[in-house]
Amino acid sequence: MSSRLMNPTVMKSVKDTYDIIIVGGGMVGLSFANELIGSDFSVAVIDRCELKPVAEQPDCRVSAINRSALERFDKTGVFQSELSDRVCAFEKMFVWDQTGAGQIEFDSAELGVSELGVIIENNVLQQMLLDKVAAADNIDYLCPQQIVSIEYSFADERAADIRLHLDSDNLDSEKTLTAKLLIGADGVNSRVREVASIQRNRQPYQQQGLVCNVTTSEPHQNTAWQCFMPTGPLAFLPLYNGQCSIVWSLDEEAASAAMALDDQAFMRALAEAGEYRLGEVTEVSQRYLFPLTHGHAAEYVKSGLALIGDAAHNIHPLAGQGANLGIADAFALADVIIEARSAGRQWAAVHTLKKYQRQRKGANTVMEMSMTGFKQLFGYNNVFVSELRNAGLSLVDHLPALKYRIIRQALNG
Repeated sequence: MSSRLMNPTVMKSVKDTYDIIIVGGGMVGLSFANELIGSDFSVAVIDRCELKPVAEQPDCRVSAINRSALERFDKTGVFQSELSDRVCAFEKMFVWDQTGAGQIEFDSAELGVSELGVIIENNVLQQMLLDKVAAADNIDYLCPQQIVSIEYSFADERAADIRLHLDSDNLDSEKTLTAKLLIGADGVNSRVREVASIQRNRQPYQQQGLVCNVTTSEPHQNTAWQCFMPTGPLAFLPLYNGQCSIVWSLDEEAASAAMALDDQAFMRALAEAGEYRLGEVTEVSQRYLFPLTHGHAAEYVKSGLALIGDAAHNIHPLAGQGANLGIADAFALADVIIEARSAGRQWAAVHTLKKYQRQRKGANTVMEMSMTGFKQLFGYNNVFVSELRNAGLSLVDHLPALKYRIIRQALNG
C-alpha cells in the first residue's frame, strides 16, 4: 500500500542545553511544541518511535477533535496540509439507549456553527503537527531517539536540575542534554512522571475497547452515532472516505468473544448491536483491542517539570474527550509559560506552572468523574434504572437550553 506522506525524520545537530525538552512526540506533545514555534524558547522533542507513513486506507485509531482545539489549530495552520482531505467534519451527533426509547440529537445548525467537530485519524493529526514542528528553526525533533536515563532534582521551587542521557545509536556518541523545563507527554506509563516521584492512581474498567473501520449499507450522514448498552457504549464515527470508525466498549469476556468471530459473524453482530441505524455492515478492517482504564496524577507540576495528556490523566473513551483534554493541557501550559516569559517572570518555577495546573486539573477531574458515572449509569441492566435513563435522555432532548449548554461544554472543552 502506497503512503501519502513520508515521515520527515529529522536529527538536527543536537545542542547541549535547551529551554524546554518535551518527552513524547504524540498528538499532545506535538500540539504543545506547535504552540512554541517561532517563540523565544529553544525546544527539543524526543520520541523513541518514528511515525509510520500515512497509508491510503484509514487507520483504526481516531479522535473527535472539538471546535476549541480546531480554532487553535487553524490559527497555526496545522490543517494547511496535503492531508487535509483526511479530516471529516461531523455536523450532528445522535445518541440513544438500546434498552428503551430514550434518545438525544445535537445539530450544528441549531448552534449556528458549521460543524460540531471533526473526526481525524490520530496518526494523520500527528503527521500534520510533525510537518510543522520538524521544520521550525527553534525546535529540534530528535527521533528515533532512546533516552538512557533522566536525572531530575531541585533545590528550591524556582529551578530544577534536569539531565537527559541519550543513547548513541543516532548520535556520534552518548550525549547529555540539560533543560530548564521538562515536559512529560509520554503517556500513561510516563517515565517523566516516575522520575519526578509523582503518584498516579489507575483504575481498570474491566473492559476492552474494540476498534476497527467498517463500511455500511447506509451513509453516515456526517453524523457521530452512539448507542449505550448495558455491556458498554458503541460508537460509529464518520470518516472522510464514507466509512465509519468503530469504538465498541465491551466487558473483557464479550470483547474476547467478539474478536473470535469471523468477519461475517462480527459484521452481523455489530449491525445488530447498532440496531441497523446505518443498515448492514458490509466490510470490516482488521480489529484491535485495547484495555480501558481511568486515572489521575496527584499533581501535574513540580519545579521545572510539567505533565500533559495521558501522563497526567486518562478517561473512558465513551464521549471521545480524551484527546481534547490532552490537547487543552498543551494549549494551557503553552499560554502560561509564554505569558510568564513575556512578562519577565520565572516561567519554569513551580509557582508559575501551578497556574496551568489550576486551569486544567479541576476540569480534567470533573470529566473523568463524569465519564465514570456515565459508564456506571448505562451499565445497570435494571428496568427501573433503564426507564429513568430513557426518560432523562428524552427530557434533555426537549429542553434546548440545557441540551445546548451540554454540547457547548463538549465543543469548547
